[in-house]
Amino acid sequence: MVRLLLNGCNGKMGRVISQCVAGRDDCKIVAGADIVTERVFGYPVYAAIGEITEEADAVIDFSHPSALKNVLDHAKEHGLSAVIATTGLDEAQKAMINKAAEVIPVFFSFNMSIGVNLMAELAKKTAGLLQHDFDIEIVEAHHNQKIDAPSGTALMLADAVSQGLSQPYHYEYDRHSQRKKRDKTEIGIHSIRGGTIVGEHEVIFAGRDEIITITHSARSKEIFAVGAVNAALFVAGKGPGLYSMGDLVKEGGE
Repeated sequence: MVRLLLNGCNGKMGRVISQCVAGRDDCKIVAGADIVTERVFGYPVYAAIGEITEEADAVIDFSHPSALKNVLDHAKEHGLSAVIATTGLDEAQKAMINKAAEVIPVFFSFNMSIGVNLMAELAKKTAGLLQHDFDIEIVEAHHNQKIDAPSGTALMLADAVSQGLSQPYHYEYDRHSQRKKRDKTEIGIHSIRGGTIVGEHEVIFAGRDEIITITHSARSKEIFAVGAVNAALFVAGKGPGLYSMGDLVKEGGE
């Protein structure tokens, strides 16, 4: 039984994770932290993660970038594995994650869906096969409350595509002010915001007289909750290092 701490437990994703864990017998949430300290799911809730005294094996953070340092500090102090599922992190915060991974196991991914990460692996391989004859575009769509654009997942997919290419490509986010033909060595990235779209991602390989697309559609937030919990079980007990959904997908395929 893996014992979990949940930072951001009363937020939208925190509640979905709590519901997900309640239906499993391989893990349990022993305590949570949130600025709203209402006790919704039975486990104790603290105003800050540093106040938690319960023993645990891993912490899942699905809160806000500003909480990252406190989460990592608590994990390092108590020897916990850390799953960082919060999006919108800047370069300094990513460096903070890399530094923490030198002393504890840290699982970090821009998207906690196994399907999206499998999509990234497929896009990487496809890019390597089609790169000389196909233009590459990425389109993502999310709900109208999402703050960042493009999404971290779109950038993750672009990075995966880039890894499959034999020469450097650049990312193109805005063509409206340009009066020129498309550059062959660019990856176009486009964002749509509207309604209650959970998450749609599409990688388009457009060639002469044929188009190949790889798509993923998220129909609920539960897929991200399941992914985060599976990540916590995967990384619990591992040695220090930086782990990702790519590692989980590869292990599942072996």
